[in-house]
Amino acid sequence: MTTSSGVLDGKVAIVTGAGTGIGRAIAQLFAAEGAQLVLAGRRGAVLAEVAADIAEAGGTAAALAGDVGDEPYARALVEEATGRFGGLDIAVNNAGIMGPMGETPSIGLDDWQATLATNLTGGFLGAKYQIPAMLARGGGTIVFVSSFVGHTAALPGMAAYSASKTGLIGLMKALAVEYGPHGIRVNALVPGGTQTPMAETFMTSDAVREFVRNLYALKRVADPAEQARAALFLASDAASFVTGSAMLVEGGVSINHT
Repeated sequence: MTTSSGVLDGKVAIVTGAGTGIGRAIAQLFAAEGAQLVLAGRRGAVLAEVAADIAEAGGTAAALAGDVGDEPYARALVEEATGRFGGLDIAVNNAGIMGPMGETPSIGLDDWQATLATNLTGGFLGAKYQIPAMLARGGGTIVFVSSFVGHTAALPGMAAYSASKTGLIGLMKALAVEYGPHGIRVNALVPGGTQTPMAETFMTSDAVREFVRNLYALKRVADPAEQARAALFLASDAASFVTGSAMLVEGGVSINHT
């Protein structure tokens, strides 16, 4: 675990999609900064490994496996946070899937709906139960993990992913306006390509990896820890006047034309 400055001391956080990739990096960093965590994801064994790693490094985390598109699970995560740790201050709604890739007419309705259920409805259900718990604490902060895909740039063959991730930004803006007067800040982290297991599903060769790297002004993709540090900023008091923001952490992919 990295050296802590304790910026989340005394805070309770839920992180969804915490088993791998960006979510795992966020969970580890938040724990290092003093937060007590509830880890969410589909695979219980993987979540248990993350919780054990956090505990070994001196942090505190509970794991609860389930599907973020399932409303009782969204409720149970908040109940775990409030019952085990006394409340909820921070939620990072990060869980996501790539969904079907291909020409839009070839996408089946079931695949479309499954992608939106995880990426967009999962965020809505999370917030639905997170917000009342935060109101009980006098405020809090929610971070949705979106994507530049569909927001500042488009990639062919990714209609379901684009629609779901862009929908999160609309949801974020509505909640920021609705709950800003009640002390809840709501923002979106907008990553570019990041070295995660999900990214490996389409970066299948050196040629593809080189092509992807060249899309970025920085000529590389991100490490998950870089996204975690951006999420920490949004979740912390350092961002106390930041709400309704879709913060690009995407290495210049949106502006690069070289």
